[in-house]
Amino acid sequence: MSVIIKTENISKAYQLGQIGTGTLSRDIERTFARLRGKEDPFLKIGESNDRSKKGTSDVAWSLRDINFEIQAGDAVGIIGKNGAGKSTLLKILSRITSPTTGRIDIMGRVASLLEVGTGFHPELSGKENIYLNGAILGMRKSEIKSKFDEIVDFAGVERYIDTPVKRYSSGMYVRLAFAVAAHLEPEILIVDEVLAVGDAEFQKKCLGKMKDVSNNDGRTILFVSHNMAAVKQLCTKGIVLKNGGLVFQGTQDEAVNFYQNENDTDTSFLHKGDLNEAPGNENIRILRFEVRSLSGEEISISTGFEYELEFYNYKEGINLDATFELRNADEVAVFHNGEILSSNKDSKQGIYTVKGTIPPNLINAGSFHFNLIFGENQRFALFTKDNFLQFEIANEALGIHTHRIPGVLRMPIEYITSFRQNK
Repeated sequence: MSVIIKTENISKAYQLGQIGTGTLSRDIERTFARLRGKEDPFLKIGESNDRSKKGTSDVAWSLRDINFEIQAGDAVGIIGKNGAGKSTLLKILSRITSPTTGRIDIMGRVASLLEVGTGFHPELSGKENIYLNGAILGMRKSEIKSKFDEIVDFAGVERYIDTPVKRYSSGMYVRLAFAVAAHLEPEILIVDEVLAVGDAEFQKKCLGKMKDVSNNDGRTILFVSHNMAAVKQLCTKGIVLKNGGLVFQGTQDEAVNFYQNENDTDTSFLHKGDLNEAPGNENIRILRFEVRSLSGEEISISTGFEYELEFYNYKEGINLDATFELRNADEVAVFHNGEILSSNKDSKQGIYTVKGTIPPNLINAGSFHFNLIFGENQRFALFTKDNFLQFEIANEALGIHTHRIPGVLRMPIEYITSFRQNK
């Protein structure tokens, strides 16, 4: 296979706060350096893209020294936490923005779907935007015309195809944008997680189409997603970004496992010290969260488990609720429910404790994590915290089967069988 994308020491720096160095002499020095083809002298003091730490520089590196090669026909998943630099990398590869330093070589036409409505002119109709996007990709009118009906059918917007896209909903926007990008036959398709705008059926349809153009048409796909199951299903390779740096590249399974292991948290959390420094905000502060086996030390399928949350509430006189969302390693929701703690606008300032129990022989083995949502009237979020606590449910042999059986649930089911002999 030939190399279709190659990056060499790609870096992207952004100026924080006001644009400019702060003094005329420094601005002149920066301009002369640029005219001489030299590196900006004030970028050298820039710091890595770690939002959790307070910096001393007014320059932040969104990406730093990114090197990789992608072969033609590869489907590559780019994963990482929010702020890791994923979208910045895609914008550089799409030539929407240029790198501060480094070199990038791309062999082939690129179609990008980074944000809802990217590349669409709001005053033009859906039909006109299809032809416009095709022309931007360098396609002839006859090529676009031959694909037109297929694009409209895939997007499911035939009734509105002559309507200006400024009147489309975000879901219609992304449907048409994806259909155009996937059907106009670019050599490279770049997709950010805009598919989250579409409904579940359309997301499945999009993943199927991307898999088809990768496997059957030999086109290259770069796919950013927080859905690890989608990455495993679609991609053959993976890249992990952290704080603007490339920390791992390998197969999609290896990349997902690396990312999940990197972001493991303890099975129990206990805050010590100043209340104002506990995780939370001006409404809620999390003090303690534990997951425990119902019998023995290890959590397994047959033990079940309980989880207990203790938090400080500042909001008085509201209907307060706490919701627990359990997800597995593939980001599939196991359950999403919680407890209404005050229903007569009688919440009090102080410490609330909530405990839930999952019975034995219900949830299958694997890696799981809790997302927490604190709300008012079960509508307005007071505070949310994703991936707060991660834990493992150990596997157990079932007869001669020692491997992990597929599925989210593994409860015993009673079957009634009968037999009738044909005469």
